Amino acid sequence: MMASRANRRAAAAARNRLLPEGRVAGPMPWIIAIMMFLTILSAAAGLGLSASVRSMSADLAGRASVQVVEANAQARDRLAAQALRTLRDARDVRSADPVDPALLADQLRPWLGDAATSGDLPVPALIDVMLTPGDADGKVDRLRRQLGALSPRLRIEPHAAFLLPLAGLLTALGWLAAGVVVLMVLATGAVVVLAARGAHDSHRGTIDVLHLMGSTDVQIARLFQRRIGLDAFLGSALGFSFAILVIILIGLRLSAMGSDLLGAVTLDTRAWMILAVLPVLGVTLAMLTARWTVLRTLGRSL
Repeated sequence: MMASRANRRAAAAARNRLLPEGRVAGPMPWIIAIMMFLTILSAAAGLGLSASVRSMSADLAGRASVQVVEANAQARDRLAAQALRTLRDARDVRSADPVDPALLADQLRPWLGDAATSGDLPVPALIDVMLTPGDADGKVDRLRRQLGALSPRLRIEPHAAFLLPLAGLLTALGWLAAGVVVLMVLATGAVVVLAARGAHDSHRGTIDVLHLMGSTDVQIARLFQRRIGLDAFLGSALGFSFAILVIILIGLRLSAMGSDLLGAVTLDTRAWMILAVLPVLGVTLAMLTARWTVLRTLGRSL
């Protein structure tokens, strides 16, 4: 009985050597914290840009603008009135409203200066058109033919066409952020593999003692899994906390700018849930990777 107790104490002492004495003393938690910080920021950027593209698409879908390109002011007003009546009678149009010339001049003043309101520079009249639900492109084509029959100086363009390059850029940036997340996950897995191998090499004598005491490879791998799991948990919590703080600060700055475009870069409830799940997945990945690495290393050493 005394020998059995001594063996248990020796095995417990050997197991304790495999577990970290200081919870954040080694480099592993800090490396995981940096990885998780960058992963959360990249994921938040990708989710925010995706939400911005969806918001832009929803706001601009089914909307178009009609331009009355006529230099003569009286002819322009007369042609705009005819186009407005045609649009309001069209079955593809839900609503059609002329844009206030004063509002249009205010929008052009930063680029044209006082020439936007002097009357010397002919400014096209604009009509804001809201289409009925359905195939927006087909409706715009039919309206273009109707307006073209009325006058060649009437032009209609869907709002989405103006921001299509911007939407493509935001989509590309979103995919880039997703690619960064994947790279960070792979890098985290590689760091865990190196850490597990290094821990195995540095505790080879302790592992031999555990084997002599009757411990199996699975039991030893579980100890490494627990050790690296603790490091991953502490690092993930630290990196996640700092990343959320940065995201909140950036969101406050974007809100203070008052830009509709930048204001659309927001995170909804689903996005916050995805961000909250990432640290859990990171800890799980680290534990499984450590377990697989140690079991494979122990199998090769036999």
